[in-house]
Amino acid sequence: MRRLRMAMVGGGPGSFIGPVHRIAAELDREIELVAGAFSSDAARSAEAGRHYRIDPARAYASVDAMLAGERGREDGADFVAITSPNHHHLPAARAALAAGLPVLSDKPATATLAEAQALVEDVAQAAVPYGLTYTYSGYPLVREARTRVAAGALGTIRKVMVEYPQGWLAEAATGKQAEWRLDPTRAGLGGCIADIGSHAFHLAEFVTGQRVTRLLADLGTVVAGRTLDDDCQVLLRFEGGARGCLLASQIMLGERNGLRLRVYGDAGALDWRQEDPNRLTLHHLDGRTEIVQAGDAALGPAAKAASRTPGGHPEGYLEAFANLYRDFARQLRGEPGSLVPGIIDGVRGMAFITTAVTASRDDAGWVDLIV
Repeated sequence: MRRLRMAMVGGGPGSFIGPVHRIAAELDREIELVAGAFSSDAARSAEAGRHYRIDPARAYASVDAMLAGERGREDGADFVAITSPNHHHLPAARAALAAGLPVLSDKPATATLAEAQALVEDVAQAAVPYGLTYTYSGYPLVREARTRVAAGALGTIRKVMVEYPQGWLAEAATGKQAEWRLDPTRAGLGGCIADIGSHAFHLAEFVTGQRVTRLLADLGTVVAGRTLDDDCQVLLRFEGGARGCLLASQIMLGERNGLRLRVYGDAGALDWRQEDPNRLTLHHLDGRTEIVQAGDAALGPAAKAASRTPGGHPEGYLEAFANLYRDFARQLRGEPGSLVPGIIDGVRGMAFITTAVTASRDDAGWVDLIV
């Protein structure tokens, strides 16, 4: 079975997430990067093509040129990965879908909720797979947590705490990665709430299997001179009756990438931390605390399928990212079992961002999350 051929949008010189996508896609040898519109600047796109060691003729200066060039080849791309800043996501996805190519996009799906809602129709009309790389849903023990919650191990969910503290924007920041995230013309309506808050939101819904129905948002812009939020806290209400709290901040000095999820039920609780991803802590009603580790024999099928190494050999961010690519490759081949988030997850993420930003700005108190 040949490897699937991937074309990439974005990922040019100075990109963080583009090379991550390339590594993740190729980790299991089911996919290979063969082409890309890595930058809107032809010279920079060519430079990226040399870095990725692809055919120089397949490093294009625009998405349209890439799609036209790949359409004319017998060995043309099988799908498109979108790794560019948020404002590029909609036009790139639409162009790829119109060309009949499946899309795997970095999150969020688009820069605005209206764009995400419009993209739903594009995906339906194209009738090809569309996925989003909410990376943390690819971790084996996140999938194990989801399985156990669904099986009733925690009983009725009462409380959900999800936090994502970072400190890298605690002072005036420069450089490509900071600049586009702080620019509303490229990032969209939200800053921190869109960049990392959307990850926390998706993780909470992914593991609990419950959707957020209402929220109360308090978003702040702490560092002087910024337009977008950099510090956020949001109270949540879930459809099953649970209350929750989401914290996302990029101005918490000393914090690195502290994504953490805690879920409390009437029969048990769980605790997972991204910076210690190979350990899942379970608390039982009888007072026992159980430590589940990556590679354990007792893991369920979803976690085992997402694991590559025996216990004690840590797997982390790149492997979790690769699980999404491996799932997507198998989805393209018509195989079952994919857990890659789709366009509905993308719309929910954008609805969360938009509702939180507007509710906080308007001091609206509790509001419905309408999707």
